[in-house]
Amino acid sequence: MSYTTQEGRERIIGDLSQAADQIELALSYLTDAYELVEEGTADRLEEQLFAPVQAAYGRARRTQSDFAKRYGIGDGRIHEPASGSRPHGARDLIEGAVDAVEHADQWIGELQDSLLPVEVGDEELRAGLSDTRALIAPLPSRARELVRLLGR
Repeated sequence: MSYTTQEGRERIIGDLSQAADQIELALSYLTDAYELVEEGTADRLEEQLFAPVQAAYGRARRTQSDFAKRYGIGDGRIHEPASGSRPHGARDLIEGAVDAVEHADQWIGELQDSLLPVEVGDEELRAGLSDTRALIAPLPSRARELVRLLGR
């Protein structure tokens, strides 16, 4: 599909907003899981999952906001309450966070694959997308390891 430069920029903002919303959902799930596990597990959850997800969220939103400011367009943030049922139990919350992070990675990956960030010629955007993906890439395997330890 061919876009005008403005349409391409708006699509980038929308897609990045979707990804950041998924990362924000993962943060919410991890916060709830933290409250349900014993202290040692909570410390591991915070260090191995929450802190990197929080960093990825900050990076994604900053990338989105800076890009929008550079081109004088809205940041595309639409906060709608998450629909559907919320997971219960630490294991389900952590797995829900992984699902959300994987969805975010998919949004960003598809955006990168579309070559729109290259077409609009924005190096800072491309770096922000890559940085965000690098922060979330190790999370699924870390989460699987942590989930395996739950209940032992």
